Amino acid sequence: MRERETLFENTGRDDIILPFQIDPYGLRGRLVRLGPVVDGILGRHAYPEAVAVMLGETVALAACLAGSLKYDGVFTLQTKGDGPVGVLMADMTTDGAVRAYATYDVDRVAALDPADVSARSVPRLLGGGYIAFTVDQGSSTDRYQGIVELSGQSLSECTHAYFRQSEQIDAGVMIAAGRRDGGWRAGGIMVQRLPYARDLPGRPSEDEYDDLWRSAVALMSSTRAQELIASDLSPDQLLYRLFHEAGVRAYEAQPVTDTCRCSSDRVERVLVSLSDTDIDDLKVDGAVIVNCEFCKREWRYDDAALDALRSSAERPAF
Repeated sequence: MRERETLFENTGRDDIILPFQIDPYGLRGRLVRLGPVVDGILGRHAYPEAVAVMLGETVALAACLAGSLKYDGVFTLQTKGDGPVGVLMADMTTDGAVRAYATYDVDRVAALDPADVSARSVPRLLGGGYIAFTVDQGSSTDRYQGIVELSGQSLSECTHAYFRQSEQIDAGVMIAAGRRDGGWRAGGIMVQRLPYARDLPGRPSEDEYDDLWRSAVALMSSTRAQELIASDLSPDQLLYRLFHEAGVRAYEAQPVTDTCRCSSDRVERVLVSLSDTDIDDLKVDGAVIVNCEFCKREWRYDDAALDALRSSAERPAF
């Protein structure tokens, strides 16, 4: 493993994706550790605890998956179901800017028994629906999307169902979220199997490689939720505990930031494209109020502001 200080010299040990490799196994992985980033996302929405925990897990899962892909754009993870929680959504840009939100039925969530552990499961919170993984690299590139039914007790299990259906991904993942030291924290770990290379010298047989893969997944599965979100256990120390006998190599940590991509320009482009009737339908107390679902920023446009927008849009550009 690299010198510990060089792993985090540009980041710190929170709000990171830490890439690693398990040398003899030929496996790659990502360890995600989120502190202030996920605390900011969950704190500004004041979600009920069950919703906050699952959204925190969604953010950690999105970071695990995004960190394992080669893309230049935005990776989005979204669930949609018919349960008390309607939507969970988190997306991450190539440079680590993450944002997330959830929609939920207040009464149906409040009716869940907080003492019942199963009330926080995917079937109880999300119900029936799907989980989608999308990579959008801009208008010049085809968008990739994978969708699978919500199948499992946890988001990790739902993701494994997608892995089993995909010919391109052979991976295991664990995620967790919860309160520690007065704030929200989240974390995750993912190991990904590389294609078997028959022509490399010293390579184990294919059967031995299968055994090595199963062993790595078993070691990963020994991780406890509290270790994934710990503030007093460094990410590299956790990797060493799990994989030191096999030999693990960590690389420089990548930063994750709480950054929304909303802007007044985007809002105003939408508003000027609407008809007068559409605008009137949107008005509340004589003004159009636009709220960003992700960061809760608010824009307010009264009649004078709307007239100014229309005049600006109609003015010819030179």
